[in-house]
Amino acid sequence: MHEQKEYQNTKVDLRVWKRLIAYAMRRPQTVIRLMLTLLVVACVDLAYPQLTRFAIDYFITGKTTEGIGLFAAVYALVVILQGTGVFFFVRGAGKLEMDISYDIRQDAFSRLQQLSFSFYDTTSVGWLMARMGSDVSRLAEMIAWSLVDLCWSGFYVLGIIAVLLWMHWQLGLIVLCVAPILAALCVFFQRKILRQQRLVRAANSRITGAFNEGIMGAVTTKTLVREEAGCEEFRSLTGGMKQAAVRAALWSALFMPIVVALGSVSTALALSGGGKLVLGGVLGLGTLSAFLSYTTQLFDPIQQLANILAEMQAAQASAERVIDLLDTQPDIVDSPEVEAVYGTTLAPRRENWEPITGKIEFSHVDFRYKTGETVLHDFNLTVEPNQTIALVGETGSGKSTIVNLVCRFYEPTSGQVLIDGKDYRERSQLWLQSALGYVLQTPHLFSGTIAENIRFGKPDATMDEVRQAAKLACADGFIEAMEQGYETQVGEGGGRLSTGQKQLICFARVLLADPRIFILDEATSSIDTETEQLIQTAISKVLSGRTSFVVAHRLSTIRGADQILVIDKGEIAEAGTHEELLAKKGRYYQLYTHQYHSEAFDAAK
Repeated sequence: MHEQKEYQNTKVDLRVWKRLIAYAMRRPQTVIRLMLTLLVVACVDLAYPQLTRFAIDYFITGKTTEGIGLFAAVYALVVILQGTGVFFFVRGAGKLEMDISYDIRQDAFSRLQQLSFSFYDTTSVGWLMARMGSDVSRLAEMIAWSLVDLCWSGFYVLGIIAVLLWMHWQLGLIVLCVAPILAALCVFFQRKILRQQRLVRAANSRITGAFNEGIMGAVTTKTLVREEAGCEEFRSLTGGMKQAAVRAALWSALFMPIVVALGSVSTALALSGGGKLVLGGVLGLGTLSAFLSYTTQLFDPIQQLANILAEMQAAQASAERVIDLLDTQPDIVDSPEVEAVYGTTLAPRRENWEPITGKIEFSHVDFRYKTGETVLHDFNLTVEPNQTIALVGETGSGKSTIVNLVCRFYEPTSGQVLIDGKDYRERSQLWLQSALGYVLQTPHLFSGTIAENIRFGKPDATMDEVRQAAKLACADGFIEAMEQGYETQVGEGGGRLSTGQKQLICFARVLLADPRIFILDEATSSIDTETEQLIQTAISKVLSGRTSFVVAHRLSTIRGADQILVIDKGEIAEAGTHEELLAKKGRYYQLYTHQYHSEAFDAAK
């Protein structure tokens, strides 16, 4: 699974950060303005010690106040310039952060729309939420603020070094002698902090997933009295994250005092060497004061650089995971030749799409999942346009795999699936899937009104069309009985409605799109008998004139199918109409009579 992927790099991967910085460069004017602002601020910061140097040498040592008004005016101008520069920097960096966060999330969400079903089979919701939420926010902040601060620190450090060597190069070299030691310490602490921060981010993903499972499975947890065990499992997860976070904080806490200590050593060297030069008359008192100011200030941006480096190390795991998501490729892709004619998922060329009549053929199809499990072997089936095919069989026999192959949610490992006589890999995915209507066993609604959910697949549908679809799905009765009717809010996931009501709305949503190929995947297995009768009435109306596949749990719902296939271990064990299969007294007969007696027994209770 994606959340279990290990990231083995022991240092900051500049290639990853280069990819992320490219998001900032999508707005080059903003970045250029920020860099110029930082350059001005750095130059102003460099000017303060020189102003102090001039004041000491001219006013104090010279014992005069001549020109002090002009000096004060220049000093005030420098302060105003610095304040203005900081204002524009804060405003620009804040805007850049929001822009970067927006762009990364847009790209990541677009990627999620393009990924195949197999990705969602192996990736938890918690992992994705952590990537799209906290990781993206952290990286946007890093690029907009920390990396911009890194540029300011770089400008400032280089400026101080140049000024120190200009004022007195021998003393400047003495002050800078601690730099190689600091560089070596940076490398050492980088590896330690980065390793712990990766553990923290991995633990955070697992915790987010546990939160999601705990919320979604709250009823199951309570009915099985698993509260205490669940808390203990969660405590174990958070405990692991706490230990890694404490170790990371410990290494960071050790790093900063060492940098401060080295700065103090450098200042002491400047004071000792500079004091002797002043006493010898080689160096002025103002120059020594400026030298000490620069020496002290030199380690402020160096500390900032060290802190930014530590933050980059901490964010490296987040950066790798976000880039991993952005770089994830779908298992099912259209060829460049197909895209040139039919367009892409996000930019379709509908004018080139041929109409679908609905003939579907499986030709010597084999299929196995990535895990290696073989589901279908040399599977052959021909479905004529407008036929209704029912698939029955035990759990795991391959029924859902067959309809998922029809929808091209997966592709055959070998063999072909043909739509209207053409291998569907010679057409775009969207061409096929735009003609599909799929009603699942577990209905899913989006937050919003009933009308918005019905209109989800056809946003431009009129209210008359919405009402007609609801009427066909036999959903209009309960909808109009509600106080707000079609404007009733369904709640998150449709939580304000019953399972049967949600299923009827999902049915209406599919009907509104008027699909050419219809898939019902055990769509009546999780609802009551009365609602099932409503859906059966709707099914009998809408399946006419469409090619349809019905994966059935309740066999009483498929008696009118043109052909019923009994699937066993990925093969067609029996095929025929309801009456033909009952007459054979084979597997279908056994399944049907067993279910009939079970339902009769339940009704008699």
